[in-house]
Amino acid sequence: MSGVKTSGGNAAFHNFVNDFAHISDPNERRRLALEKIDNAPFSWYHVRAIVVAGIGFFTDSYDIFSINIVVTMLGYVYFHNKGSKLPTNSDTAVKAATSGGTVVGQLFFGWLADIVGRKRIYGIELIIIIVGTLGQALSGPSQAMDIIGILCFWRVIMGIGIGGDYPLSSIITSEFATTKWRGAIMGAVFANQGWGQLAAAIVALCATAGFKNTLQAANTAAMCTGNCQTALDKAWRITIGLGAVPACIALYFRLTIPETPRYTFDVARELEKGAADIQKYISGAYGNAKENEIKALREAETNPVELVVPKASWSDFWAHFSQWKHGSILIGTAGSWLFLDIAFYGLGLNNSTILAAIGYAGQANVYTNIYNVCVGNLILICAGSIPGYWFAVATLDIVGRRTLQIAGFLILTILFCIIGFAYNKISGHGLLGLYVLCQLFMNWGPNTTTFIVPGECYPTRYRSTAHGISAASGKIGAIIAQTAIAPLRTRGCPGGTCWLNHVMEIFALFMLCGFFVSFLIPETKRETLEDINERLHGETNYARHNAESSIEGGSTGEKKVVEV
Repeated sequence: MSGVKTSGGNAAFHNFVNDFAHISDPNERRRLALEKIDNAPFSWYHVRAIVVAGIGFFTDSYDIFSINIVVTMLGYVYFHNKGSKLPTNSDTAVKAATSGGTVVGQLFFGWLADIVGRKRIYGIELIIIIVGTLGQALSGPSQAMDIIGILCFWRVIMGIGIGGDYPLSSIITSEFATTKWRGAIMGAVFANQGWGQLAAAIVALCATAGFKNTLQAANTAAMCTGNCQTALDKAWRITIGLGAVPACIALYFRLTIPETPRYTFDVARELEKGAADIQKYISGAYGNAKENEIKALREAETNPVELVVPKASWSDFWAHFSQWKHGSILIGTAGSWLFLDIAFYGLGLNNSTILAAIGYAGQANVYTNIYNVCVGNLILICAGSIPGYWFAVATLDIVGRRTLQIAGFLILTILFCIIGFAYNKISGHGLLGLYVLCQLFMNWGPNTTTFIVPGECYPTRYRSTAHGISAASGKIGAIIAQTAIAPLRTRGCPGGTCWLNHVMEIFALFMLCGFFVSFLIPETKRETLEDINERLHGETNYARHNAESSIEGGSTGEKKVVEV
């Protein structure tokens, strides 16, 4: 009995189901289906995957980095009697709360996606982000609780959702991407962080400009009372609340994706369902394959020959990664992400402080001060962050992930050394240029590669868990930066930045550590996920070997995957 033909498909979304409908062997359909994904030319369904997964990172980045500007507004609104600035402890708590929730989300959702599948939970993390974002925008102080405590609560909730988006979007994109341009596709998903940062700065700028007349009347922070505070209270809520809009747009598409074929084949072990799902997805249709399509493929099965494939379990996980050749890869992906994020978040979450130090913020007039903070962030984002992301997209599949990461850490070590040791000798514009270069080479290097490599270099049964562990290590680095290192910038001069040069020197040390640990990660460019798995983890790529056996005429029966 042959396979089932399905309806649908057009010039943009080709129906590949009909290409394989005449093949009765489900394992052969598995091989052909994965081959079709791996060898497919870049097309509209790849663009769709980039947009659906990328909107999550757009929202993540918007929510995380909008706090740079919002804390300035919060100071005027709620801390008028304390110099119109958040106390250092409050500033740190608001910024670190999201990272704390993110660690929980990355570990939990990373593990869960390997247990119940990618489809079942993809979209739940976005719902959590939406709830957390709206909760912040509607927060207010009370007699029982300070505004900072309420914001921290909602930012932890939002962080859990953001954390879930990291492993899910990475591995779903990886498992659906064509081999030749997998790095570029995953990089394009991650590059939406740059657009999210840009949108946060633009929205804050527009919100500030909308209350220009009211804010300009306050020539000093002490004069920002009454209408001035009301205007800024509205502005920060608008800035935060609009972060939920793109998440709402993407929610439907996430909830209707099919299960990734590699999870279905290798973990759920449903060969027929995987073949039907993958062909339906590539054809442009939404959701899982219908039961009658799966049943028809299952009925075609004949003459099974069993192949032994490892089954996911905690004992197998520890046994696998306790071996140095496997555990060293996890140390490499987790360690490099940890060291990178110490500098990335320490620098990025304190852009407003850095801009003040080089003359782009800190003016007495309330409107001018906030306006310059927004414009200054736009300068850093447009000059360094966005170009860096897209330079990475253009070179990941040519230069390679490992090379970009090692080179990026080395360049960042040099740049942070220059900033730290020559801080008092560099002009304000020179300092700005160096910060832009730091943003450029972070994104055109380890900030992008640390996201991509864990989504490629692990077996399907642990790909999400290992990515979650690696990403959580990064957020632990962010917490270290926010709670232990970044506050050092005011050491010896409360409210100032007289120790900022030494903070940059500390960042240089961590970049050097990232340089050395990056030698533990493998190169994964232009290899199928199954070939990578075979090379790094010693697990046979049955699809390739079956194809070779068929060509040589040595295969006489169907091979059926069973668990051990």
